[in-house]
Amino acid sequence: QVQLMESGGGLVQPGGSLRLSCVVSGSSASIQGMGWDRQAPGKERELVAGISRAGSTRYADSVKGRFTISRDNAKNTVYLQMNSLKPEDTDVYYCYAGPNAKTGSNYWGQGNQVTVSS
Repeated sequence: QVQLMESGGGLVQPGGSLRLSCVVSGSSASIQGMGWDRQAPGKERELVAGISRAGSTRYADSVKGRFTISRDNAKNTVYLQMNSLKPEDTDVYYCYAGPNAKTGSNYWGQGNQVTVSS
């Protein structure tokens, strides 16, 4: 059983910063990628940033240059540093982990609200 525990969301003013963290616990040794999706009400979920076990990263065009994803494999933790936040970054952010190399499964956290507003 794989579980994801997120933290770090909240309310921030435009131009501010937040850091999201996600700890993966359980049978996570075969997890390949980790990252963050986000979803606003009425919209489809979109990839924000992802990072492979080897450390290669990818970002949505809308966050390139502002967000940085990193991971600590020893702690099974992925981080998303969000700088220069904009009101349009307001969303629920979901940590994901997967695929599991043994089962092919993907896993998501419970979601973390990020609100950018003055």
